[in-house]
Amino acid sequence: MLYKASSAALQGIEAYVVDVEVDISGGLPSYVVVGLPDASVRESKERVKAALKNNGYDFPPRRVTVNLAPADRRKEGPAFDLPIALAFLAYLEAVDSDRYREILFMAELALDGRLKPVKGVLSAAILAKKKGFRSLVVPRANAREAALVEDLTVYGLDDINQVVAFLAGEPGIAPSVFDRKGWLEPPPADVDFGDVKGQPHIKRALEVAAAGSHNILMIGPPGSGKTMLARRIPTILPAMTFEEIIETTRVYSAAGLLRDKGPVVRRPFRSPHHTISDAGLIGGGVVPRPGEVSLAHHGVLFMDELPEFEREALEALRQPLEDGEVTVARVALTAVFPSSFMLVAAMNPCHDVLRGTAGRDEDCSERQRSRYYAKISGPLLDRIDIQVEVPAVTFREIVSKSPGEGSAAIRERVEAARARQVERFQGRGIFANARMGSRDVRAFCPIGREEEALLEAAVNALGFSARAYDRSLKVARTIADLAGQERITTAHLSEAIQYRAMDRYY
Repeated sequence: MLYKASSAALQGIEAYVVDVEVDISGGLPSYVVVGLPDASVRESKERVKAALKNNGYDFPPRRVTVNLAPADRRKEGPAFDLPIALAFLAYLEAVDSDRYREILFMAELALDGRLKPVKGVLSAAILAKKKGFRSLVVPRANAREAALVEDLTVYGLDDINQVVAFLAGEPGIAPSVFDRKGWLEPPPADVDFGDVKGQPHIKRALEVAAAGSHNILMIGPPGSGKTMLARRIPTILPAMTFEEIIETTRVYSAAGLLRDKGPVVRRPFRSPHHTISDAGLIGGGVVPRPGEVSLAHHGVLFMDELPEFEREALEALRQPLEDGEVTVARVALTAVFPSSFMLVAAMNPCHDVLRGTAGRDEDCSERQRSRYYAKISGPLLDRIDIQVEVPAVTFREIVSKSPGEGSAAIRERVEAARARQVERFQGRGIFANARMGSRDVRAFCPIGREEEALLEAAVNALGFSARAYDRSLKVARTIADLAGQERITTAHLSEAIQYRAMDRYY
Protein backbone atom coordinates (compact mmCIF):
# COMPACT_ATOMS: atom_id res chain seq x y z
CA MET A 1 0.00 0.00 0.00
CA LEU A 2 1.19 3.50 -0.84
CA TYR A 3 0.43 6.46 1.41
CA LYS A 4 1.25 10.12 0.72
CA ALA A 5 1.50 13.19 2.92
CA SER A 6 2.87 16.69 2.32
CA SER A 7 5.68 18.41 4.19
CA ALA A 8 8.26 21.11 3.43
CA ALA A 9 12.03 21.58 3.39
CA LEU A 10 14.30 24.60 3.14
CA GLN A 11 16.73 25.79 0.50
CA GLY A 12 18.26 28.87 2.04
CA ILE A 13 15.26 30.53 3.65
CA GLU A 14 12.89 29.51 0.87
CA ALA A 15 10.67 26.48 1.45
CA TYR A 16 9.57 23.94 -1.13
CA VAL A 17 6.99 21.16 -0.95
CA VAL A 18 8.24 17.66 -0.13
CA ASP A 19 5.96 14.76 -0.99
CA VAL A 20 6.46 12.10 1.68
CA GLU A 21 5.61 8.80 -0.02
CA VAL A 22 5.56 5.67 2.14
CA ASP A 23 5.18 2.22 0.59
CA ILE A 24 4.29 -0.59 3.04
CA SER A 25 4.31 -4.11 1.65
CA GLY A 26 5.00 -7.73 2.53
CA GLY A 27 8.39 -9.44 2.35
CA LEU A 28 11.42 -9.39 4.58
CA PRO A 29 11.10 -6.59 7.20
CA SER A 30 13.17 -3.55 6.25
CA TYR A 31 13.08 0.25 6.44
CA VAL A 32 14.69 2.35 3.71
CA VAL A 33 14.58 6.14 3.26
CA VAL A 34 15.47 7.51 -0.18
CA GLY A 35 15.50 11.04 -1.63
CA LEU A 36 18.90 12.31 -0.39
CA PRO A 37 18.13 12.19 3.37
CA ASP A 38 20.69 13.19 5.98
CA ALA A 39 21.35 11.23 9.18
CA SER A 40 18.57 12.95 11.15
CA VAL A 41 16.02 11.98 8.47
CA ARG A 42 17.20 8.36 8.34
CA GLU A 43 16.95 8.13 12.13
CA SER A 44 13.23 8.96 11.89
CA LYS A 45 12.69 5.19 11.75
CA GLU A 46 13.48 4.81 15.46
CA ARG A 47 11.66 7.97 16.57
CA VAL A 48 8.46 7.20 14.65
CA LYS A 49 8.23 3.54 15.68
CA ALA A 50 8.92 4.32 19.35
CA ALA A 51 6.40 7.19 19.39
CA LEU A 52 3.67 5.01 17.90
CA LYS A 53 4.43 2.07 20.19
CA ASN A 54 4.40 4.25 23.31
CA ASN A 55 0.96 5.54 22.32
CA GLY A 56 -0.61 2.13 21.80
CA TYR A 57 -0.05 1.61 18.07
CA ASP A 58 1.74 -1.70 17.43
CA PHE A 59 3.22 -1.78 13.98
CA PRO A 60 3.83 -5.29 12.57
CA PRO A 61 7.14 -6.04 10.76
CA ARG A 62 6.81 -5.00 7.11
CA ARG A 63 8.92 -3.87 4.19
CA VAL A 64 8.86 -0.04 4.33
CA THR A 65 10.21 2.35 1.69
CA VAL A 66 10.06 6.10 2.38
CA ASN A 67 10.64 8.42 -0.58
CA LEU A 68 11.11 12.18 -0.13
CA ALA A 69 10.35 13.85 -3.44
CA PRO A 70 11.85 15.72 -5.22
CA ALA A 71 14.60 13.11 -4.87
CA ASP A 72 17.39 15.31 -6.27
CA ARG A 73 17.43 17.79 -3.36
CA ARG A 74 19.18 17.04 -0.10
CA LYS A 75 16.81 16.82 2.89
CA GLU A 76 17.78 17.48 6.49
CA GLY A 77 16.13 17.73 9.87
CA PRO A 78 13.42 15.82 11.75
CA ALA A 79 10.43 17.75 10.35
CA PHE A 80 9.36 14.70 8.28
CA ASP A 81 8.68 12.56 11.39
CA LEU A 82 5.00 13.48 11.57
CA PRO A 83 4.06 12.91 7.89
CA ILE A 84 5.91 9.55 7.98
CA ALA A 85 4.01 8.58 11.13
CA LEU A 86 0.71 9.46 9.43
CA ALA A 87 1.41 6.82 6.77
CA PHE A 88 1.80 4.15 9.45
CA LEU A 89 -1.37 5.36 11.19
CA ALA A 90 -3.24 5.19 7.88
CA TYR A 91 -1.97 1.63 7.36
CA LEU A 92 -3.26 0.75 10.85
CA GLU A 93 -6.57 2.45 9.93
CA ALA A 94 -6.22 4.86 12.86
CA VAL A 95 -6.65 7.81 10.45
CA ASP A 96 -8.19 8.24 7.00
CA SER A 97 -5.50 9.17 4.45
CA ASP A 98 -8.05 11.20 2.46
CA ARG A 99 -8.41 13.59 5.41
CA TYR A 100 -4.87 14.95 5.20
CA ARG A 101 -4.32 15.36 1.46
CA GLU A 102 -4.65 19.18 1.51
CA ILE A 103 -2.77 19.71 4.78
CA LEU A 104 0.95 20.44 5.22
CA PHE A 105 2.60 18.70 8.21
CA MET A 106 5.88 19.61 9.95
CA ALA A 107 6.94 18.24 13.33
CA GLU A 108 9.61 16.20 15.08
CA LEU A 109 8.34 13.31 17.19
CA ALA A 110 9.61 12.66 20.69
CA LEU A 111 9.69 9.02 21.79
CA ASP A 112 6.56 9.59 23.88
CA GLY A 113 4.66 11.06 20.90
CA ARG A 114 5.02 14.76 21.70
CA LEU A 115 5.43 17.18 18.80
CA LYS A 116 8.73 19.02 19.14
CA PRO A 117 9.46 22.34 17.37
CA VAL A 118 11.33 22.41 14.06
CA LYS A 119 12.97 25.15 12.00
CA GLY A 120 11.67 26.85 8.87
CA VAL A 121 8.00 26.88 9.89
CA LEU A 122 7.35 30.50 8.84
CA SER A 123 8.72 29.84 5.34
CA ALA A 124 6.61 26.67 5.21
CA ALA A 125 3.52 28.68 6.18
CA ILE A 126 4.18 31.17 3.38
CA LEU A 127 4.60 28.23 1.01
CA ALA A 128 1.40 26.56 2.23
CA LYS A 129 -0.62 29.70 1.50
CA LYS A 130 1.02 30.14 -1.91
CA LYS A 131 0.39 26.51 -2.93
CA GLY A 132 -3.23 26.53 -1.77
CA PHE A 133 -3.02 24.10 1.16
CA ARG A 134 -6.11 24.11 3.33
CA SER A 135 -4.19 24.26 6.61
CA LEU A 136 -0.83 23.75 8.30
CA VAL A 137 -0.19 21.43 11.27
CA VAL A 138 2.88 22.21 13.39
CA PRO A 139 3.99 21.81 17.03
CA ARG A 140 2.32 24.26 19.37
CA ALA A 141 5.69 25.95 20.00
CA ASN A 142 5.88 26.90 16.29
CA ALA A 143 2.29 28.14 15.99
CA ARG A 144 3.05 31.79 16.76
CA GLU A 145 5.50 32.24 13.90
CA ALA A 146 3.22 30.37 11.47
CA ALA A 147 0.28 32.58 12.49
CA LEU A 148 2.09 35.60 11.04
CA VAL A 149 0.80 34.47 7.64
CA GLU A 150 -2.67 35.85 7.02
CA ASP A 151 -5.51 33.79 5.53
CA LEU A 152 -3.91 30.46 6.49
CA THR A 153 -5.43 28.11 9.06
CA VAL A 154 -2.70 26.99 11.46
CA TYR A 155 -3.10 24.21 14.01
CA GLY A 156 -0.54 24.10 16.82
CA LEU A 157 -0.87 20.65 18.37
CA ASP A 158 0.84 18.93 21.29
CA ASP A 159 1.20 15.22 20.47
CA ILE A 160 0.41 12.44 18.03
CA ASN A 161 -2.88 11.58 19.75
CA GLN A 162 -4.09 15.15 19.24
CA VAL A 163 -3.18 14.89 15.54
CA VAL A 164 -5.26 11.69 15.27
CA ALA A 165 -8.18 13.41 16.99
CA PHE A 166 -7.85 16.42 14.67
CA LEU A 167 -7.93 14.24 11.56
CA ALA A 168 -10.91 12.34 12.95
CA GLY A 169 -12.81 15.63 13.20
CA GLU A 170 -13.27 15.49 16.96
CA PRO A 171 -14.60 18.74 18.48
CA GLY A 172 -12.48 20.94 20.70
CA ILE A 173 -9.44 21.25 18.44
CA ALA A 174 -9.48 24.81 17.14
CA PRO A 175 -6.99 26.71 14.96
CA SER A 176 -4.31 28.72 16.72
CA VAL A 177 -5.31 32.39 17.00
CA PHE A 178 -3.10 35.17 18.34
CA ASP A 179 -3.57 38.84 19.09
CA ARG A 180 -0.99 40.27 16.70
CA LYS A 181 -1.09 43.77 18.12
CA GLY A 182 -0.13 42.39 21.52
CA TRP A 183 2.82 40.24 20.54
CA LEU A 184 4.21 42.33 17.69
CA GLU A 185 4.98 45.19 20.06
CA PRO A 186 8.68 45.08 21.07
CA PRO A 187 9.37 44.98 24.82
CA PRO A 188 10.98 48.05 26.41
CA ALA A 189 14.74 48.27 25.87
CA ASP A 190 16.95 47.81 28.92
CA VAL A 191 19.56 50.33 27.68
CA ASP A 192 19.28 53.98 26.69
CA PHE A 193 21.47 56.70 25.21
CA GLY A 194 20.73 58.77 28.29
CA ASP A 195 23.14 56.49 30.20
CA VAL A 196 26.11 57.63 28.10
CA LYS A 197 28.32 60.30 29.65
CA GLY A 198 29.88 62.86 27.32
CA GLN A 199 30.78 61.96 23.72
CA PRO A 200 28.35 64.42 22.05
CA HIS A 201 30.26 64.27 18.74
CA ILE A 202 30.01 60.46 18.63
CA LYS A 203 26.33 60.51 19.55
CA ARG A 204 25.75 62.87 16.64
CA ALA A 205 27.65 60.55 14.28
CA LEU A 206 25.57 57.58 15.45
CA GLU A 207 22.37 59.57 14.95
CA VAL A 208 23.40 60.33 11.36
CA ALA A 209 24.31 56.67 10.82
CA ALA A 210 20.95 55.49 12.15
CA ALA A 211 19.02 58.07 10.13
CA GLY A 212 20.52 56.87 6.83
CA SER A 213 21.39 53.26 7.76
CA HIS A 214 25.05 54.09 7.19
CA ASN A 215 27.89 51.78 8.23
CA ILE A 216 30.08 53.31 10.93
CA LEU A 217 33.53 52.67 12.38
CA MET A 218 34.58 54.00 15.80
CA ILE A 219 38.30 54.32 16.59
CA GLY A 220 39.26 54.94 20.19
CA PRO A 221 41.15 53.64 23.23
CA PRO A 222 39.67 51.07 25.63
CA GLY A 223 37.15 52.54 28.05
CA SER A 224 36.05 55.34 25.74
CA GLY A 225 32.56 53.81 25.45
CA LYS A 226 32.61 52.29 21.94
CA THR A 227 30.83 49.07 22.91
CA MET A 228 28.42 50.90 25.22
CA LEU A 229 27.45 53.25 22.40
CA ALA A 230 27.10 50.43 19.86
CA ARG A 231 24.74 48.41 22.06
CA ARG A 232 22.38 51.39 22.24
CA ILE A 233 22.08 51.92 18.49
CA PRO A 234 18.99 49.64 18.12
CA THR A 235 17.16 51.91 20.59
CA ILE A 236 17.31 54.85 18.15
CA LEU A 237 16.43 52.89 15.01
CA PRO A 238 12.82 53.07 13.72
CA ALA A 239 10.44 50.33 14.83
CA MET A 240 10.34 47.32 12.52
CA THR A 241 7.60 47.21 9.91
CA PHE A 242 5.46 44.08 9.52
CA GLU A 243 7.34 43.16 6.33
CA GLU A 244 10.68 43.49 8.14
CA ILE A 245 9.39 41.31 10.98
CA ILE A 246 8.41 38.63 8.48
CA GLU A 247 11.78 38.72 6.67
CA THR A 248 13.88 38.68 9.84
CA THR A 249 11.79 35.98 11.49
CA ARG A 250 12.21 33.77 8.41
CA VAL A 251 16.00 33.98 8.77
CA TYR A 252 15.91 33.11 12.48
CA SER A 253 13.45 30.30 11.84
CA ALA A 254 15.67 28.84 9.09
CA ALA A 255 18.67 29.03 11.45
CA GLY A 256 16.76 27.14 14.15
CA LEU A 257 17.07 30.04 16.62
CA LEU A 258 13.38 30.79 16.96
CA ARG A 259 11.78 27.64 18.38
CA ASP A 260 9.08 28.80 20.83
CA LYS A 261 10.24 32.44 21.11
CA GLY A 262 7.78 33.79 18.59
CA PRO A 263 8.57 36.35 15.87
CA VAL A 264 11.53 38.75 15.94
CA VAL A 265 9.95 42.12 16.79
CA ARG A 266 13.03 44.02 17.93
CA ARG A 267 15.83 44.95 15.54
CA PRO A 268 18.59 42.33 15.87
CA PHE A 269 21.94 43.16 17.42
CA ARG A 270 24.59 40.58 16.59
CA SER A 271 28.09 40.77 18.05
CA PRO A 272 30.28 37.89 16.79
CA HIS A 273 33.69 37.22 18.38
CA HIS A 274 36.72 38.03 16.27
CA THR A 275 37.66 34.32 16.11
CA ILE A 276 34.59 33.58 13.95
CA SER A 277 35.21 31.80 10.65
CA ASP A 278 34.19 33.30 7.32
CA ALA A 279 31.46 30.63 7.00
CA GLY A 280 30.11 31.53 10.45
CA LEU A 281 30.09 35.20 9.53
CA ILE A 282 28.76 35.00 5.98
CA GLY A 283 26.94 31.66 6.04
CA GLY A 284 27.71 28.24 4.62
CA GLY A 285 28.00 24.57 5.46
CA VAL A 286 27.25 21.39 3.53
CA VAL A 287 23.60 22.39 3.72
CA PRO A 288 23.98 26.21 3.69
CA ARG A 289 22.82 28.00 6.83
CA PRO A 290 22.56 31.75 7.47
CA GLY A 291 25.57 33.43 9.05
CA GLU A 292 25.84 36.42 11.37
CA VAL A 293 25.36 38.93 8.53
CA SER A 294 21.94 37.39 7.80
CA LEU A 295 21.00 37.10 11.47
CA ALA A 296 21.62 40.86 11.63
CA HIS A 297 19.14 41.44 8.76
CA HIS A 298 17.28 44.75 9.32
CA GLY A 299 19.39 45.28 12.43
CA VAL A 300 22.96 45.89 13.58
CA LEU A 301 26.09 43.79 13.11
CA PHE A 302 28.65 44.93 15.69
CA MET A 303 32.26 43.89 15.05
CA ASP A 304 34.45 44.82 18.00
CA GLU A 305 38.25 44.83 17.54
CA LEU A 306 37.78 44.91 13.76
CA PRO A 307 41.46 44.39 12.78
CA GLU A 308 41.58 41.19 14.87
CA PHE A 309 39.11 39.41 12.57
CA GLU A 310 40.56 37.06 9.95
CA ARG A 311 41.36 38.83 6.69
CA GLU A 312 39.26 36.31 4.70
CA ALA A 313 36.22 36.98 6.91
CA LEU A 314 36.55 40.75 6.52
CA GLU A 315 36.94 40.54 2.76
CA ALA A 316 33.88 38.28 2.55
CA LEU A 317 31.87 41.18 4.05
CA ARG A 318 32.25 43.26 0.91
CA GLN A 319 29.55 41.51 -1.15
CA PRO A 320 26.78 41.53 1.48
CA LEU A 321 27.56 45.16 2.35
CA GLU A 322 27.17 46.11 -1.29
CA ASP A 323 24.30 43.85 -2.39
CA GLY A 324 22.25 43.36 0.79
CA GLU A 325 22.24 39.58 0.31
CA VAL A 326 24.58 36.60 0.47
CA THR A 327 24.80 33.91 -2.20
CA VAL A 328 26.22 30.58 -1.00
CA ALA A 329 26.95 28.25 -3.92
CA ARG A 330 27.47 24.51 -3.57
CA VAL A 331 27.74 21.76 -6.18
CA ALA A 332 24.19 20.56 -5.58
CA LEU A 333 22.44 23.83 -4.73
CA THR A 334 22.66 27.60 -4.39
CA ALA A 335 21.13 29.40 -1.41
CA VAL A 336 20.47 33.14 -1.11
CA PHE A 337 20.20 34.73 2.33
CA PRO A 338 19.13 38.36 2.93
CA SER A 339 21.72 40.52 4.69
CA SER A 340 20.58 44.12 4.73
CA PHE A 341 22.23 45.24 7.94
CA MET A 342 23.95 48.25 9.46
CA LEU A 343 27.62 47.53 10.15
CA VAL A 344 28.96 49.06 13.36
CA ALA A 345 32.66 48.39 13.96
CA ALA A 346 35.07 49.42 16.69
CA MET A 347 38.85 49.31 17.02
CA ASN A 348 41.74 50.68 19.04
CA PRO A 349 43.97 53.45 17.65
CA CYS A 350 46.91 51.02 17.41
CA HIS A 351 48.04 47.58 18.54
CA ASP A 352 49.22 48.94 21.91
CA VAL A 353 45.82 49.28 23.56
CA LEU A 354 47.13 51.39 26.44
CA ARG A 355 48.28 54.24 24.23
CA GLY A 356 45.84 57.10 24.08
CA THR A 357 44.03 56.16 27.30
CA ALA A 358 43.41 58.63 30.08
CA GLY A 359 46.44 59.10 32.31
CA ARG A 360 48.96 58.11 29.62
CA ASP A 361 51.06 60.84 28.02
CA GLU A 362 52.17 58.93 24.94
CA ASP A 363 49.81 58.47 22.03
CA CYS A 364 49.98 56.23 18.99
CA SER A 365 52.39 57.48 16.35
CA GLU A 366 51.29 57.95 12.78
CA ARG A 367 53.40 54.95 11.77
CA GLN A 368 51.82 52.74 14.44
CA ARG A 369 48.34 53.78 13.36
CA SER A 370 49.02 53.19 9.69
CA ARG A 371 50.50 49.73 10.35
CA TYR A 372 47.53 48.70 12.49
CA TYR A 373 44.94 50.14 10.10
CA ALA A 374 46.56 48.30 7.19
CA LYS A 375 44.88 45.12 8.50
CA ILE A 376 41.66 46.55 7.07
CA SER A 377 41.64 46.70 3.28
CA GLY A 378 40.87 49.90 1.43
CA PRO A 379 37.89 48.41 -0.48
CA LEU A 380 36.26 47.36 2.80
CA LEU A 381 36.93 50.75 4.37
CA ASP A 382 35.36 52.44 1.35
CA ARG A 383 32.12 50.66 2.22
CA ILE A 384 32.06 52.20 5.71
CA ASP A 385 30.38 55.58 5.28
CA ILE A 386 31.24 57.10 8.66
CA GLN A 387 34.60 56.79 10.44
CA VAL A 388 35.01 58.70 13.69
CA GLU A 389 37.61 58.89 16.43
CA VAL A 390 36.26 58.34 19.95
CA PRO A 391 38.31 60.19 22.60
CA ALA A 392 38.71 58.96 26.14
CA VAL A 393 36.03 60.18 28.56
CA THR A 394 37.26 62.88 30.94
CA PHE A 395 36.78 62.75 34.71
CA ARG A 396 34.50 65.80 34.59
CA GLU A 397 32.21 64.00 32.13
CA ILE A 398 32.17 60.83 34.24
CA VAL A 399 31.03 62.63 37.41
CA SER A 400 28.63 64.96 35.61
CA LYS A 401 25.10 64.90 37.05
CA SER A 402 23.39 66.32 33.98
CA PRO A 403 21.47 63.59 32.13
CA GLY A 404 22.28 62.94 28.48
CA GLU A 405 19.70 63.05 25.72
CA GLY A 406 17.60 59.89 25.79
CA SER A 407 17.04 57.40 22.99
CA ALA A 408 13.39 58.42 22.53
CA ALA A 409 14.27 61.99 21.50
CA ILE A 410 16.98 60.83 19.11
CA ARG A 411 14.72 58.15 17.62
CA GLU A 412 12.05 60.76 16.91
CA ARG A 413 14.49 62.71 14.72
CA VAL A 414 15.72 59.52 13.06
CA GLU A 415 12.17 58.44 12.22
CA ALA A 416 11.39 61.86 10.75
CA ALA A 417 14.48 61.64 8.52
CA ARG A 418 13.62 58.07 7.46
CA ALA A 419 10.08 59.20 6.59
CA ARG A 420 11.53 61.80 4.20
CA GLN A 421 13.66 59.11 2.58
CA VAL A 422 10.75 56.69 2.16
CA GLU A 423 8.74 59.44 0.46
CA ARG A 424 11.69 60.39 -1.76
CA PHE A 425 12.46 56.83 -2.89
CA GLN A 426 8.87 55.69 -3.29
CA GLY A 427 8.64 52.97 -5.93
CA ARG A 428 12.41 52.43 -6.15
CA GLY A 429 12.82 49.67 -3.55
CA ILE A 430 15.11 51.85 -1.42
CA PHE A 431 14.37 52.47 2.26
CA ALA A 432 17.39 54.57 3.33
CA ASN A 433 20.04 56.86 1.85
CA ALA A 434 22.81 54.31 2.35
CA ARG A 435 21.11 51.98 -0.16
CA MET A 436 21.28 54.48 -3.04
CA GLY A 437 23.15 53.41 -6.14
CA SER A 438 25.38 55.69 -8.20
CA ARG A 439 22.50 56.74 -10.43
CA ASP A 440 20.36 57.55 -7.37
CA VAL A 441 23.17 59.66 -5.90
CA ARG A 442 23.29 61.75 -9.07
CA ALA A 443 19.51 62.17 -9.02
CA PHE A 444 18.92 62.90 -5.33
CA CYS A 445 22.19 64.48 -4.14
CA PRO A 446 22.73 67.50 -6.42
CA ILE A 447 25.22 70.09 -5.16
CA GLY A 448 26.06 73.64 -6.18
CA ARG A 449 29.38 75.13 -7.24
CA GLU A 450 30.42 76.06 -3.71
CA GLU A 451 29.72 72.54 -2.42
CA GLU A 452 31.46 71.03 -5.46
CA ALA A 453 34.60 73.09 -4.78
CA LEU A 454 34.61 71.95 -1.15
CA LEU A 455 34.26 68.31 -2.17
CA GLU A 456 37.01 68.67 -4.79
CA ALA A 457 39.39 70.04 -2.16
CA ALA A 458 38.58 67.12 0.14
CA VAL A 459 39.09 64.57 -2.65
CA ASN A 460 42.48 66.05 -3.53
CA ALA A 461 43.59 66.29 0.10
CA LEU A 462 42.34 62.90 1.32
CA GLY A 463 42.51 60.89 -1.89
CA PHE A 464 38.87 59.80 -1.91
CA SER A 465 38.01 56.91 -4.19
CA ALA A 466 34.92 57.13 -6.41
CA ARG A 467 33.02 55.05 -3.86
CA ALA A 468 34.12 57.29 -0.97
CA TYR A 469 33.00 60.33 -3.01
CA ASP A 470 29.51 58.85 -3.44
CA ARG A 471 29.29 57.84 0.20
CA SER A 472 30.19 61.35 1.36
CA LEU A 473 27.26 62.65 -0.70
CA LYS A 474 24.96 60.02 0.81
CA VAL A 475 25.95 61.03 4.35
CA ALA A 476 25.47 64.71 3.47
CA ARG A 477 22.01 63.82 2.11
CA THR A 478 21.17 62.20 5.48
CA ILE A 479 22.44 65.20 7.45
CA ALA A 480 20.22 67.44 5.31
CA ASP A 481 17.26 65.14 5.99
CA LEU A 482 17.86 65.39 9.74
CA ALA A 483 17.82 69.16 9.35
CA GLY A 484 14.59 68.98 7.35
CA GLN A 485 16.20 70.53 4.27
CA GLU A 486 15.96 69.30 0.70
CA ARG A 487 19.12 71.03 -0.56
CA ILE A 488 22.59 69.84 0.48
CA THR A 489 24.63 72.82 1.74
CA THR A 490 28.31 73.30 2.53
CA ALA A 491 27.54 72.79 6.23
CA HIS A 492 26.04 69.36 5.54
CA LEU A 493 28.91 68.40 3.25
CA SER A 494 31.57 69.65 5.69
CA GLU A 495 30.14 67.48 8.45
CA ALA A 496 30.03 64.48 6.12
CA ILE A 497 33.70 64.97 5.15
CA GLN A 498 34.66 65.11 8.83
CA TYR A 499 33.30 61.59 9.17
CA ARG A 500 36.10 60.15 6.97
CA ALA A 501 38.74 59.94 9.70
CA MET A 502 40.56 56.93 8.23
CA ASP A 503 41.19 58.29 4.74
CA ARG A 504 44.30 60.20 5.71
CA TYR A 505 46.02 56.97 6.73
CA TYR A 506 45.51 55.34 3.31
